[in-house]
Amino acid sequence: MSIDVSSFEKVQAQLQGLFDEIGTLSKKKPDDAINKFKLNIINPILLGANKLLSGTYKPFSDFEQFDSDSLPTNSDVVLILSQYLNCLEKLRADNIMIYGSGWVWAKNGTRTDIRTAPPKKITW
Repeated sequence: MSIDVSSFEKVQAQLQGLFDEIGTLSKKKPDDAINKFKLNIINPILLGANKLLSGTYKPFSDFEQFDSDSLPTNSDVVLILSQYLNCLEKLRADNIMIYGSGWVWAKNGTRTDIRTAPPKKITW
């Protein structure tokens, strides 16, 4: 599997930012509905993540994006975003390797010069 590292890093950073922001809202008011403006930002990023996460990496086979007609709660969004972040990290961990004193991305099993952080501990 060959990953577009630039797209991956963009989607992962965007999802992490959303997770942090909505997580703060969820701590204060977990059952409040997310507004349509935020949902219109979240959904395209989820669709981008779905393009990266195929097969066993996709957290939910039947979920693509939130329904804008039945607005999810803050806690619903945090739940979904956390699952997407975990699956993105699993995909990243499966496509990086240690080289010298650091970690780099691998494409089709071949080392690249694109540096990355060490994998986070994930048990599956």
